[in-house]
Amino acid sequence: MTDATRVIEAMIDYYGTDLRRINHFLKVFSFAKTIGELEGIDSDSQRLLEVAAAVHDIGIKKSEEKYNSSAGKYQELEGPPEAKRLLGSLGFDSDFIAEVCYLVGHHHTYSDINSLPYQILVEADFLVNLYEDGASLSAVKTAEEKIFRTESGLKLLKNMFFFD
Repeated sequence: MTDATRVIEAMIDYYGTDLRRINHFLKVFSFAKTIGELEGIDSDSQRLLEVAAAVHDIGIKKSEEKYNSSAGKYQELEGPPEAKRLLGSLGFDSDFIAEVCYLVGHHHTYSDINSLPYQILVEADFLVNLYEDGASLSAVKTAEEKIFRTESGLKLLKNMFFFD
């Protein structure tokens, strides 16, 4: 069983009957995995990306409990401690957990993206959020210009949202 599969199983347990959240993270995971593989990233980066994608929104539950909000800034604040707890319970080493927690704690911060896994996670989350939020063509074009950098992410975005 892969690390990502173990984390996905734990995240489904974590969210319980919150099917909306489960479906969201599974879609982000799928796009992240796909973009990472299409971009040919190394196996350690792919592992990091897949685990981070599975837990990227783990802070939502605490954010909604504490702040009555799922805003990105609260997710970034509450997500890393929750991810650390979950990944620690699954036996991941502390260095890997720290890398995942960095991505969880920054996945709504779009300036200073400093690694390919970080870039891909943001793109995957955008692909899903643009659809789930019913974004306008103008919003999609803004995301294309300001967010997307990978060839594979751009291709998916264009195939999914631009009907030319």
